[in-house]
Amino acid sequence: MSNTLFDKTAIGSMRLKNRIFMSPMGTTGEADGAYNIDGINYFMERAKGGAGLIITGANVVSTKYEPRPCTELSDFHHVERLNMLIDRCHHYGAKVCVQLSPGLGRQQFTDPFTPPYSASDCGAFWFPDLKCKPFAMEDIHYLVSKVGYSAQLAFLAGADSVELHAYGGYLLDQFQSKQWNTRTDEYGGSLENRMRFTLECIAEIKKNIPADMPVIVKFTPVQRVQGFRDLDEGLAMAKILEDAGVDALHVDTGCYEEWYTAITTIYSKEGHKLDAQKAIKEVTSLPVLGDGKLFNPDLAKKVIADGTLDYLGMAHEMLADPYWPAKVKKGDDADIRPCVGCNECLLSGFSGKHYYCAVNPTCYAEKEYALPAARADLKRRVLVIGGGPGGMEAAITARQRGFDVDLWEKEDRLGGTLWAAGGPDFKADVLKLITYQENQCRKLGVNIELNKTATADNVKGGHYDKVILAAGSTPAVPLIPGIENAALVTDYLTHQTGAGQNVVIIGGGLGGTEAACDIAPHAGQVTILEMLPDILAAANHCLNNDQHLRAMVAERGVKVIGGARVTRITADSVTYEKDGQTETIPCDTIFNAAGFTPNDQLEDLLEGEYDDVVVIGDAVKPRKILTAVHEGYHAIRVME
Repeated sequence: MSNTLFDKTAIGSMRLKNRIFMSPMGTTGEADGAYNIDGINYFMERAKGGAGLIITGANVVSTKYEPRPCTELSDFHHVERLNMLIDRCHHYGAKVCVQLSPGLGRQQFTDPFTPPYSASDCGAFWFPDLKCKPFAMEDIHYLVSKVGYSAQLAFLAGADSVELHAYGGYLLDQFQSKQWNTRTDEYGGSLENRMRFTLECIAEIKKNIPADMPVIVKFTPVQRVQGFRDLDEGLAMAKILEDAGVDALHVDTGCYEEWYTAITTIYSKEGHKLDAQKAIKEVTSLPVLGDGKLFNPDLAKKVIADGTLDYLGMAHEMLADPYWPAKVKKGDDADIRPCVGCNECLLSGFSGKHYYCAVNPTCYAEKEYALPAARADLKRRVLVIGGGPGGMEAAITARQRGFDVDLWEKEDRLGGTLWAAGGPDFKADVLKLITYQENQCRKLGVNIELNKTATADNVKGGHYDKVILAAGSTPAVPLIPGIENAALVTDYLTHQTGAGQNVVIIGGGLGGTEAACDIAPHAGQVTILEMLPDILAAANHCLNNDQHLRAMVAERGVKVIGGARVTRITADSVTYEKDGQTETIPCDTIFNAAGFTPNDQLEDLLEGEYDDVVVIGDAVKPRKILTAVHEGYHAIRVME
């Protein structure tokens, strides 16, 4: 009989109600490094949503060598808040595994002035001009002892297990990796020596916790970068870890040099880590935990049923919808709010903020941003103009509060610019958000009117208590002679027009670059002309998304010309100036990808007609899914 997602199982002495775990993601805390109440509520919501196991983000064991990047577990006074977190998760039947980290090493991102410590004098990742300071042996011994003490604190806080943070190019993995570890002492050289720091941490953890308390190690058997760790070495690492007496292996891939192979992006394929996870499963008798874009319920069930994984992890999908486990168990797949892979969560965390989720406005503010309960005595009428992500979110939220909602959309379908954003095959996950939001609108009883354009005449006299202007944006048309010869890139992305063999795209922002990558496999040559020095200069997205898209540009042979000012367009050519020289590119297809302008023309009229008018999303200025969805939600949440 095959395994299922909802089997009752155990890792060592830790009994679990299902095979679904929340993958570790670092969280912010109080000034002293303890968990804050928002973080506690955040984890509790994922426990409430049905996860069998919650693995916390990394808790650093010391700040002696580097600034604290996330929560800390190094002091007796940190126990109280961690215990609150664990206790509240336990109330919902979830077990809690506390992840412990001796540090980030060359990956530390909080201090651009002080050279970080690492295994050797390798370069710092975020600040390449900084050369790392190698740890002395007494420093290593100190951190080993701190890892053990922190494990004891986790036990005192009520943790069910601990996980050692030994993956992804972080400090322990720097010692384990030959490209960063060039030491000649007992911590360098052979694989066994390079793993010595990790093995000493495991031994010290075991000394400081009960003998039956499980120890999990998260490690990276293959780093997916030329010249870095290959899978053969990773298989050997798994055997060494098993011999060290750990209770389970949490298998990851990648490192920051190609971060998108570690942390999923919108461009990642489903199950992109399964090859490595399956290989580890074949050489160990230990339970294997894994994640990596496995949130499609059918795929999730399959990898458990066929034994590829023993435990299935959800990371960003748990931010988008904490109730993924409960909904899958009930068969309510259509009600799962989908992660779209935008990595706004990661971007906010690495920008010094707490996590934000583009599609879930209450992420990390589960109590503060909860909707007021619907009241029978509070009758309100809401008009939403525009059926894109922000408009649909406002409509959904209004119905959840019990308000009457009219949603007007000028096109014959809901979704707005999400259709263009999800046009390429490699971004089809975006279209799942349209499906989800439209389903919720219809399920909740939003009055949807398609093919209805808001005008100066029909917006008057509606007797609405609130009007949301969510009319989105329109492609910008630059003042270039011959611009009428260029089709809109959004028309290509929405499959209204095709592309020839020799294509020029004017504008190297997100839309233009993604369109180029979509066209390139079927064309002879695709060229992006960008006025700024490089493509994606104004994209404001996370590094792993940027790396992944640039890798696609290179792999698909897209030609990029930065610093190019287009001066003339004809039916079969584009002329541009660069560095004082004028060049002409012959072509058979030209696309305008020069950005967008907001559709805010009705704002003044609406404000003259209604007391409560809010403009949201791209109608304010062209921005992101996150701003549209959040502004739509909060515009309704704060209504009285």
